[in-house]
Amino acid sequence: MKKTSWIVFICILALSTVLAGCGSSKESSSGKGKEESGGTLIYGRGADSTALDPAITTEGESFIVTEQIFETLVKYKEDSTEIEAGLAETWDVSEDGLTYTFHLRDGIKFHDDTDFNAEAVVKNFQRWAQSKDEAKFAYYASMFGGFEGDEGHVIKEVKAQDDDHIVVFTLNRPQAPFLKNLAMGMFAIASPEALEKHGDDFTKNPVGTGPFAFKSWKPGDMIEVVKNDDYWQDGLPKLDGVKFKVIKDNSARLNALIKGEIDLMDGLNPSDLGQVEGDSKLQLFERPSMNVGYLGFNVEKAPFDKKEVRQAISHLINKEELIKSFYEGTAEPAKNPLPPSVSGYNDDIVDYEYNVDKAKELLKAAGLENGFEMDLWAMPVARPYMPDGQKVAVAIQAALKEVNITANIVTFDWGTYIEKVQAGEAPVYMLGWNGDNGDADNFIYTLLDKDNIGSNNYSRYSNDELHEILIKAQSNPNEDERIVLYKQAQEIIHEDAPWVPLAHSKPQLAGIKEVKGFIPHPTGTQSFINVSLGE
Repeated sequence: MKKTSWIVFICILALSTVLAGCGSSKESSSGKGKEESGGTLIYGRGADSTALDPAITTEGESFIVTEQIFETLVKYKEDSTEIEAGLAETWDVSEDGLTYTFHLRDGIKFHDDTDFNAEAVVKNFQRWAQSKDEAKFAYYASMFGGFEGDEGHVIKEVKAQDDDHIVVFTLNRPQAPFLKNLAMGMFAIASPEALEKHGDDFTKNPVGTGPFAFKSWKPGDMIEVVKNDDYWQDGLPKLDGVKFKVIKDNSARLNALIKGEIDLMDGLNPSDLGQVEGDSKLQLFERPSMNVGYLGFNVEKAPFDKKEVRQAISHLINKEELIKSFYEGTAEPAKNPLPPSVSGYNDDIVDYEYNVDKAKELLKAAGLENGFEMDLWAMPVARPYMPDGQKVAVAIQAALKEVNITANIVTFDWGTYIEKVQAGEAPVYMLGWNGDNGDADNFIYTLLDKDNIGSNNYSRYSNDELHEILIKAQSNPNEDERIVLYKQAQEIIHEDAPWVPLAHSKPQLAGIKEVKGFIPHPTGTQSFINVSLGE
């Protein structure tokens, strides 16, 4: 690589979760014992995936599976968001930060036995960039400033060069986290032939280059992936397969683990930590905290279009009590949309203190001193940042009653919930975000910039001053200068209060003692390429 400020920055910048299924962990999918093969890992989770095309989904239950099937040009290290080689073996960056040249690995095949090459990379990026479909390809729009032809679009051109193993990205403007964005699982490379063959049904017939190949999907129950015998890394994966089994209730999932029906689970109730620690047959895993759970307002819907109303509700949420009641020491209160573990966090922000009288004053200023009625949308599933959304919703409902706000709790199945919130149907909703790449841009720009209304900005919040700051930060290779800009951005967001940030959690997982090589990744998902079931 050329020694430029951009290369230095990228080197500094270079600074999966979950398995599942059905079937016996004692036997591999081929029926051989664990001494002769890797066995099939059974992973218990609280909800089904909504799609197995990583490009068209935004939720973690899908990425848990797609991370096994697909791969990206560059990837994160096993335990951090530091960048390392993936499908691209090496890459060069121009001095102006506008040209990235990737040298691809040779001899890699997709699961349908077609060739992975530069043209396959080009076709994937053309599929996203030329779609103009912000709802379908929400992540592409969020991370790369829209689509081909849009004013803010980052990527000017993706072109195969010289032979089948060089692909060149030309940018319209520099993007500081460009490599980190490319490493995100939603920008994994799919088989162009399979995309053409299956069309809209590709999401049910996913084909990538990953260590596991898709086998079957029984909606609401189980997804199974099996070992890719022709995988390009010798000796990997170690498992014969992974089965992702849906067990909606957290306690029922733990019981299944105790009885040996599953091997690994997420969504462990914080109150059950002691039970796992006291069982010699089980082990605990803690995922590094890089997330935020929040209460979001649709700022286009009255009365939440008034800042005073949003600030009033911010004063009504007793975060310490929520964490004590529902996280039991496995979280810390949130005051920013950005977690403390991400560079650029503004610890000088003073949070809205729990103060009912202050809330009443703000509601009076908004002309709503007598209160009002509203719908509160509550998450139907446990997620790493929200172990029990329904119970948290009931607690918030009671808090709002203190100022005569009547909150009617509304919920849907997980896929419908996400779809409706994205479409702007929810006036007030509960959600969260697990960082995808460890960069502040992935939280603040992705979730709260006006460019992403209709994709990942579910609050439909728009602030021109914030937008200008975020584009400057995104385009600047100097990390110190970026930190200053992101701190300014958090001050604006705090004042406008489009969210009530609730908690940054430390997600807990549990598994049987035989699970080896499982390292929970801070992004919330990872490949199980190095996981095994040993004695």
